Amino acid sequence: MTGTERNRMYEGISGGVMLVQQEIPQAATERALDLARAQGMTAILNTAPFLDSTAAIAPKAAILIANETEFALLSGRGLAELDAAMADWAQRHGQTVIVTLGGDGARAVTAEGKAIAVAALPVKPVDTVGAGDTFCGYLAAGLDAGLDLEAAMQRAAVAASLACLKPGAQPAIPMADEVAAHLGQ
Repeated sequence: MTGTERNRMYEGISGGVMLVQQEIPQAATERALDLARAQGMTAILNTAPFLDSTAAIAPKAAILIANETEFALLSGRGLAELDAAMADWAQRHGQTVIVTLGGDGARAVTAEGKAIAVAALPVKPVDTVGAGDTFCGYLAAGLDAGLDLEAAMQRAAVAASLACLKPGAQPAIPMADEVAAHLGQ
């Protein structure tokens, strides 16, 4: 398939949300971010696993999601400066930055400077291996369904908390009705 033929596959796609991470070749991740931007999609980049080239492609996303360790590597600033580092990054790159904080929930800063903090459910984790992926997936699905950023983040934080209650990654991802039940509490 030629490049022109591949590009035709994306013609007519506009709007919507695309989520990528860095477990595929970085050239493919970068190309997906470029195509999403060209098509008017909201591109979300999860910085896991953090790579030497992450800083170069991170600004291409509309929304950047990192855990606290990844964001410290990206910004060059530690947890003590998290809020300021997030605000600086968001403003400098014109994007929303979300940092996940495990049991402490997640924080976001938009390009316009709006700060959001959401709590995680208080749980006794069995296994945290799939929590970040669960957060990212639920966030993207929530935004694609029309939730605002804060509501999508809250839903994602609850889902990530519930994912810690079972061993494994994919088997631990909670169903939407389970997340909804915990949101209603």
